[in-house]
Amino acid sequence: MGFLFGEYDVAVIGAGHAGIEAALASARLGCATVIFTINLDSIGNMPCNPSIGGTAKGHLVREIDALGGEMGLAADANLLQSRMLNRGKGPAVHSLRAQIDRRQYAIYMKHRLETTKNLDIQQAEVVRIERFGEKWRLITHLETEFIVKAVIIATGTYLNGRIYIGDISYDSGPDGMFAARSLTNSLRELGVTIRRFKTGTPARALRSSIDFSKMEPQPGEDPIVPFSFETNEELENKVDCHITWTTEKTKEIIYKNLSRSPMYGGKVKWIGTRYCPSIEDKFVRFADKERHQVFIEPCGLRTEEMYLQGLSTSLPVDVQVEFLRTIPGLENVKIMRPAYAIEYDCCDPLQLSATLEFMDVPGLYGAGQFNGSSGYEEAAAQGIVAGINAALKILGKPPMILDRASSYIGTLVDDLVTKGCTDPYRMMTSRSEYRLILRQDNADERLTPIGREVGLVDDERWENFCRRQEAKKQERKRLKSTILPPSEELNRILVSCETSPVKTGVRLEDLLKRPQLDYEKLAPVDTGRPELDPLVKEQIEVEIKYEGYIKRQQAAIDEMRRLENKLLPEDIDYSQIKGLRIEAKEKLSKIRPRNLGQASRISGVSPADLSVLIVWLSSNNIISED
Repeated sequence: MGFLFGEYDVAVIGAGHAGIEAALASARLGCATVIFTINLDSIGNMPCNPSIGGTAKGHLVREIDALGGEMGLAADANLLQSRMLNRGKGPAVHSLRAQIDRRQYAIYMKHRLETTKNLDIQQAEVVRIERFGEKWRLITHLETEFIVKAVIIATGTYLNGRIYIGDISYDSGPDGMFAARSLTNSLRELGVTIRRFKTGTPARALRSSIDFSKMEPQPGEDPIVPFSFETNEELENKVDCHITWTTEKTKEIIYKNLSRSPMYGGKVKWIGTRYCPSIEDKFVRFADKERHQVFIEPCGLRTEEMYLQGLSTSLPVDVQVEFLRTIPGLENVKIMRPAYAIEYDCCDPLQLSATLEFMDVPGLYGAGQFNGSSGYEEAAAQGIVAGINAALKILGKPPMILDRASSYIGTLVDDLVTKGCTDPYRMMTSRSEYRLILRQDNADERLTPIGREVGLVDDERWENFCRRQEAKKQERKRLKSTILPPSEELNRILVSCETSPVKTGVRLEDLLKRPQLDYEKLAPVDTGRPELDPLVKEQIEVEIKYEGYIKRQQAAIDEMRRLENKLLPEDIDYSQIKGLRIEAKEKLSKIRPRNLGQASRISGVSPADLSVLIVWLSSNNIISED
């Protein structure tokens, strides 16, 4: 027996983006929480790209913030440059992406954990977890023991991590940290199905060895839209990024050395990220493309490291140097950290419920890359869900389950636990069938009331939210009731915006419905306009312009929720239901859907199977309403 170090309500294993949000949520809800990390200096590390957000990922950050999480605030506090992606498309896919000072971000997150009530941090590797009556015993590599009521596994890429660079491979976590080499055995003993996934990262280069004059500068956008609804100070762009391209010579060198790639050389077989391929993968899979874009991104204000976005690889270091120097601006590049691929253990998320608790292992939760996902934002989103639900269970309260129509977080979790994943899961706007309603601008409207009900949204944040909602309500009322008479100035504005002039009075709301017009263009004739938060203006304008589409999508949501409200008992023996196909019986038995809506989304369960299930439930009078 080891030394009993302490007893807690919740233990979080891993202090990356998932672990941080899980631990903060649990502690803020009043549960005594301990978070473990192999190295205190790796808390909140960004081992891959030094950025937060991106297409759909920016939505996730906004939603984490709306629930009461930390990632948005941390990103705003350590922002280097911000851009809104997809401005040329509709508002459903507008997504924030910001370059972040990666080291300052980590310092911020470490300090946030250190100063949070009910939360202790331990630098230790957890080598074993085991049942201890109704609780859990955690044993570290130092033979210290911890007794807890719930465990959240958020191990990222550390679990049996192994680095690959050409013919060289060795046990390691990201950025040269130690790998967690013992915990997998305990998880297997508990019945957790373990798989191997892989991801990779590009080289880091010395700023002074790069010729930026041969590249296209990419400045940030002003004014900056913050990630957090609570960020009030004006943010500024502090750096430029740059764009360059691979060449025919780059392609030639990579083709010549494919046999030296661990993946193409047959040394190992990984399940890698489909939507973030290595540069050798890009040239093989998209052989018709003449060149690929490369983004040169700074890692921070107090470092000379530059991140070579788009050039992830596991080729040997000599090949990395050779092909990098064929790219305009990188002819004399000096590598500071070589690119590498990392292979790691993760679970099959089909074993998880919508709370991210293992269905057959009560009290054990998964979050982040351990659940088969990819990306900081996906990890943090799962972390806050797992942390909230572990705490709620301990406190004897109902779980927080977000459905697909509530959020991208709900879509992410539902995809993982219902459909599973055969490669690292990445969130994209196309994964949501309700993306016009799940916009980043209204994340607070959708999720802050849930965060308040759970207990994560404090009084100040709630008051700010209520104030914005009241301002929005009053402004919608004003736009509907205000009629502008025809005037020379109004018609001049309308004609200059290439929309038809008016001959009679027209409501402000009707003018805003015109695609050519917006709040700013109507400002000269809208003299009674109150001062409004930019967020409020954005929400109102989108809702007015897309009112018909939003109503149609809401009708689809109402139908989906009708099925979601039909709860399925956990003890159904699907093998005994006549009329179900064998595949449907197997999938339903494995996933054990919570309701008919989830059952309808399981791969292998057809509409005919669903009809058989509904008839069986009705004839046995066992279906219930949520």
